[in-house]
Amino acid sequence: MCGYVGFTKTKKLENDDAVLTAMMDSIKHRGPDSDGKYIDDNISMGFRRLSIIDLKEGDQPIFNEDRSLVLTFNGEIYNYKDLRAELIKAGHDFKTNSDSEVLLHGFEEYGEELVNKLRGMFSFVIYNKNDNSVFGARDMFGIKPFYYCLMGESFIYGSEIKAFLHHPDFKKELNEEALENYLSFQYSPLEETFFKNVFKLPPAHTIFYKNGKITKKRYFIPKFNAEHAEGEWYVDEIEKIMQNSVEAHKIADVEVGSFLSSGIDSSYIACLANVDKTFTVGFEGKKYNEISYAKDFSKVIGVENINKEITGDEYFKEFPNIQYHMDEPLADPAAIALYFVSKIASENVKVVLSGEGADELFGGYKVYREPLTAVKYNKIPMPIRRFIGAVASLFPAKRGFNFLVRRGKTLEEWFIGNANIFSNKERKKILNIKTNAKDTKYVTGKFYDEVKDYDPVTKMQYLDINMWLMGDILLKADKTSMANSLELRVPFLDKEVFKVASGIPYTQRVDVVNTKKALRKAAARKIPEFTANKEKLGFPVPIRVWLKEDKYFNTVKDAFNSDVAKKYFNQKEILKLLNEHKEGKKDNSRKIWTVFTFLVWYDEFFIKR
Repeated sequence: MCGYVGFTKTKKLENDDAVLTAMMDSIKHRGPDSDGKYIDDNISMGFRRLSIIDLKEGDQPIFNEDRSLVLTFNGEIYNYKDLRAELIKAGHDFKTNSDSEVLLHGFEEYGEELVNKLRGMFSFVIYNKNDNSVFGARDMFGIKPFYYCLMGESFIYGSEIKAFLHHPDFKKELNEEALENYLSFQYSPLEETFFKNVFKLPPAHTIFYKNGKITKKRYFIPKFNAEHAEGEWYVDEIEKIMQNSVEAHKIADVEVGSFLSSGIDSSYIACLANVDKTFTVGFEGKKYNEISYAKDFSKVIGVENINKEITGDEYFKEFPNIQYHMDEPLADPAAIALYFVSKIASENVKVVLSGEGADELFGGYKVYREPLTAVKYNKIPMPIRRFIGAVASLFPAKRGFNFLVRRGKTLEEWFIGNANIFSNKERKKILNIKTNAKDTKYVTGKFYDEVKDYDPVTKMQYLDINMWLMGDILLKADKTSMANSLELRVPFLDKEVFKVASGIPYTQRVDVVNTKKALRKAAARKIPEFTANKEKLGFPVPIRVWLKEDKYFNTVKDAFNSDVAKKYFNQKEILKLLNEHKEGKKDNSRKIWTVFTFLVWYDEFFIKR
């Protein structure tokens, strides 16, 4: 696992090397083992390496035979040995045993079609000296990041936005439309980031830059095609492909460990992987602590569990640093838990396996059951349901009322993913600025259009795979692990696993009682039954409890009373949210945390730097 940065130029900068060095230093955490540069009159390319495969010869940038192509690459290609053999047979000459060199020769042989042959997680750039073009790509799920912008006379790209701040042409400006959308999604859902004119390459896309022009292409669409007969066939296939994927994801020249919560996803991975160590974090209180379970489970599978209980003080102390590493604000409280578990893992191993992606591919979120549990209610004509929902929305948010509000809308209107913090109306009310941000339905609409003929469960999964998975789950996985110089691998998010998952009928994924039905059956063959059927927790965080304690309440209150808060928010409204929560009138914890997170992030990037 590594990080890279680079920029093109139409004229040579006086301090090319110094600029590139500063950019590289800002992402040293992604690769503390070594660095490398390539600089000519047209481009400057920098690389930071975390050595995992071919420890002696895998440094970058790396060149093809005639040095006409230059590569920087972040990720792992799990089928690189097969591709290498194929390319050698085709006449290519390899100088290393690394997966990086496979990308170079693969690009020579297959051109842009190379990406369809890759099994792995990747983000890479290939510079072609012959025509001064830049080709880049991002893996099919967006596991590894790719940011870019056109500023002044430069095309700037890299693994993290913070590196761009060191380029003389970079103009740092807040994208206020991103702020408004973030208030609903709790992450940045747009291609344009929180930094104006800085973009993230979407998953399963390639990018081509030449002569000031950018061209993007999508090379994969994660469509479901469940046409096979139902039955245990799916369980057999899941068992087979998951064992295969885990073995592929264990390929390394260093020790591999595994994260472990109390749920089926990480437990199944830890069991299949047969690693030596598992890692767990928790908080005070049984509801927020999975350590005892993880220790017991680790004993059952015969591995050592290393764990840590996080205090509220530690959490709040590290929070600004974590938001800095995120590049964009992410209001998912679990990101901080993931940071701490990455930290303890990095003290013991260089590579860790994790369970991200199982919920999106196999139907794991409880909200996926709602279209099935509401079948009878949905028979009520929509105009009547809309009226009932409108009335229910006048009452304080509670479980029953929330259901009526949602059922008074179409799926496309109410489901925007696993977080729906502020409604379109609410976010306008708390903002002190006016933007041209589109409403949530517009943001999600293009993905719903792509699966308009599918069942509701599959529609929800498809939206989450395209938005929530990359914007929240994989963002925090990459940034928190890399902040600790740790490579995190996700065996569920594998192209071969998806081929199996996408063929499972939704009735074998979710019913009115269970989620991840087929996956649970497969996992039950390897792990204890109580684990296979356990409800998902996933490193829960006691934010709602902490925000009622004076110490943390006052920390947030100070932020809400700041000049920055006054600039962007209606202070009366956000303080009302905070006080209502403290007094126990409403659980406003997610809304409070979303606003607070932005203020902390803004302070890191626009006040301190």
